[in-house]
Amino acid sequence: MTVLRSVLLFLLAAVAEIGGAWLVWQGVREHRGWLWIGSGVLALGAYGFVATLQPDADFGRVLAAYGGVFVAGSLAWGVVVDGFRPGRNDVVGALICLVGVAVIMYAPRSA
Repeated sequence: MTVLRSVLLFLLAAVAEIGGAWLVWQGVREHRGWLWIGSGVLALGAYGFVATLQPDADFGRVLAAYGGVFVAGSLAWGVVVDGFRPGRNDVVGALICLVGVAVIMYAPRSA
């Protein structure tokens, strides 16, 4: 159950951070205005809180692992929201990152 909770928190964090960054991008780069920018800033703040809910108490480990989730999630966001078509190397790189996440967060550790 702890691994499932952790994975769900990583997914929620990815939506908050990537979505927040996307909203800021839309507000600034696509000239959609301050409402988009402000919404993005709030979502980015929510990401910071979601990360603290991870069962693992080691900040460095959680943020390092989240980096891999962010890589894969950003590509997925681009596909779903912006119609981005990742190349083979994008997909391979994202899968390598997710394997890194699994090793960092869920591999057995000696006490």
